[in-house]
Amino acid sequence: MRPDRTDWLELPPQRTSVRVARHAMRARLAAWQVSEEACANAVLLVSELVTNAVLHTLSERILCGVQLMTDARFRLEVHDGDLTGRGIPDRCPGPDDENGRGLLLVREIADAWGITRSTLTGGNAVWASLGTAS
Repeated sequence: MRPDRTDWLELPPQRTSVRVARHAMRARLAAWQVSEEACANAVLLVSELVTNAVLHTLSERILCGVQLMTDARFRLEVHDGDLTGRGIPDRCPGPDDENGRGLLLVREIADAWGITRSTLTGGNAVWASLGTAS
C-alpha cells in the first residue's frame, strides 16, 4: 500500500467519533479529488459503519481507513474490537423502526462490501468499495 493513497484514523468508541470520521473522510477524499457525489456516499457509509461499531460493540478503539485503490476506485474500512466472534447480525427493520438500516444503506450504495475478521484489532472489519466518480 502506498502511504499517499491510504489514510487511517484511530477513534475512541464514543458517539462523537462518528462526526470526526465523517469530517476526516470528506477531507481525505477531497484531497484526492474524488467527485462530490462519491464523497457524499463515502461519508454516509463511514458514518453508518462507525455508528455500528460505537453502538453495537465493546471496542476499546475503532480504526477507520480509506485506500485509493486506483484512480477510479477506493475502499473504506471500519475495524472494531469486538472479540466475541459473533460477527454483525443481519437486521430486518420494520417500517416504523427508527434504527437498523445502516447495513441496508451500505448494500445499496457500495459497489461491493463485506465483513471479515480484522488482523489489526481482532474484531470485525467491515469494508465497502466505491467508484471515485458517481
